[in-house]
This record gives sequence, C-alpha cells and structure tokens, in this order.
Amino acid sequence: MANEPVRFAAVGAGRMGRGIAIAFAYAGHRIALVDLRVRSEEAWNRLHDEARQEIAASLAGLAQLGVIDAAQAEAIAARVQYVRAAQAPAALAQAELVFEGVPETLAAKREAFEQINAHCSDDAILTSTTSSILVTQLAALVRRPERFLNMHWLNPAYVIPVVELSCHPGTDPAVLARTREIMEAIGKLPVVCGPTPGYIVPRLQALIMNEAARMIEEGAATAEEIDKATRHGLGLRFAALGVVEFIDFGGCDILHHASREMSASIDKGRYTAPAIVDRMVQEGRLGLKSGSGFYAYEGTDTSAYRRDVLSRTLGMLRHAGLWRPAAERTLP
Repeated sequence: MANEPVRFAAVGAGRMGRGIAIAFAYAGHRIALVDLRVRSEEAWNRLHDEARQEIAASLAGLAQLGVIDAAQAEAIAARVQYVRAAQAPAALAQAELVFEGVPETLAAKREAFEQINAHCSDDAILTSTTSSILVTQLAALVRRPERFLNMHWLNPAYVIPVVELSCHPGTDPAVLARTREIMEAIGKLPVVCGPTPGYIVPRLQALIMNEAARMIEEGAATAEEIDKATRHGLGLRFAALGVVEFIDFGGCDILHHASREMSASIDKGRYTAPAIVDRMVQEGRLGLKSGSGFYAYEGTDTSAYRRDVLSRTLGMLRHAGLWRPAAERTLP
C-alpha cells in the first residue's frame, strides 16, 4: 500500500480536511492532507500532531460504538498522509480529485487555488468545500473552470452520507458524473444543485433553527419541548419522506392553506407561500391525490405507495424505540 498512488488530496488540515481524510481512508483509500502554509518546524509539528490526534480520536469513537475495531482504526489512520507545504507540489501533482478547505475568505481561496492551479494536472477535478461562497465566484480562480465545482460536506464529514455538489454553468457534465461516481464509491450520497446560496440542506435548516430560536424567545415552547417535537415528530417524518415528497403526500393545498393562516397570524414575510404553490393549487396539481404535483403519479399504484410510506415511517419509529405493540386491553 505504501507505493500506491495517492489519488485524493484535501487542502487545508483543519476540521473539514480531517473529516474528508477519514471518509476516504475509511473507504480504503490513501489521501493526502495538505497544508499549504509555510510553517516553522515547531508550528508544523504542532499542526501535524493536532490533526493526527483528532483523526485518531474520531476513529476511537467509532470503535467504542462498535462500528470498527481497534486494528481497523489503526489501519484507517495509516492511510492518511500528512503533507507540509514543501511537499505539497508533489502531492497535488498526482491527485485525481482535490478538496480545497481553507478558511472562508476569497483571499484565502485565491491563494490556495494559485498553488493548486500551479501543481495539479490538467485532468484533476478541483472542488471547494466552501459553505458560503458561490461556485460562480470561485470558478474564476481556477485555471480549468470546466473541471471545477463546489462540494459541501455535512459534519461530521465521515458520518453523514449526503454531499452537496454545486455546479456553475461551465462545469463539464462528464466531470460532474465522475465526481458523483467517486463519491458514491466511498459510500456517499451526492445531491446536485445550481450556484445557489446555502446549497440545499443549510438553506432549509437555517429556517428551522431560526424559527426554533424565535419560539424560545417568544416563550412559545422550551428548548426541551422543541427538541422532543423535532426529533420524534418532524425529524421522523422527514427521515421517512423527503420534504417535497411530503408536500405531495399530504397535498399542496394543505401547504397553501397552512401558509395562508400562519402568514396572517405569525409573519407574512416568513410564511407566505411561494408563487409555485399557489399556481399548483389553481391548476389542481395537488400531489398524490390528484395524480400530479411536484412529482408525477400517473400509473402509480397509490395503495402500494402509501403502504411503502407507512413502512418507512414504522421503520424509523422502531429505530427510535418508539413503536409499541397493540394493547390487549383498554385502560381502566
């Protein structure tokens, strides 16, 4: 394995780079964790030890939970190659897929991509793990923008399967396809979006988190009650059905009416339904019950589909330990 080429490189040895390194090492690949900053020997040793210890601690946590054993944890950790600035050109030159994960400023990104551009091969796929800078902004920093896209990982990067791929208009479809193939091969579930602020998950979860904080501020409910409701109500339902599937399953008209009421009673700006919802209601595209909504249901066995949804939901309830067998007698 020592002579096996290191096809993957995470640039930036912070929390995200370390998580990405674990994800690839766990899947059996060697990966270079690259620090581009020229540091003193003492500073490099400090960063190296910190990264190595965090990766070891993360793997130890998996071992404690029975996901891997101690020997596997050691083997996984050994697949991570720690690369300082002087060795970065060689590591980048052999990388097929590069993840830039330096601090969230354009200046830091520009400096990193200057080095990545200089040392990576023309065939390398370059990605940024930025959570806040649009792919269209960063594409201008890349020598071959057709081979560039943003890739947003959800923490912890080595646990959460979804990775969000954000493409710009010039991203080569073959590059996107190859990126998806690689990520699926290491057990990830890539989802694709355009050059939109917040990707998919952060954009949705920010609304939920702000509304939860607002309810606490208003005295509507305690943090404990909100978390109980989200873990065992909202979370269970959205683990069984996707958000858009949920709209169709209940009916777009339900969302339309609920939005109307809450926009009047809580806040018009936050709860007014988007035009697409009103338009779908006017057109009679209500979802499963009308045969068409955000998805098409023509030809669907609706009874079988409803059973499948129920099965998914029951599976989540059983997983959470919340499903009880039917009572054999009534309450006294």
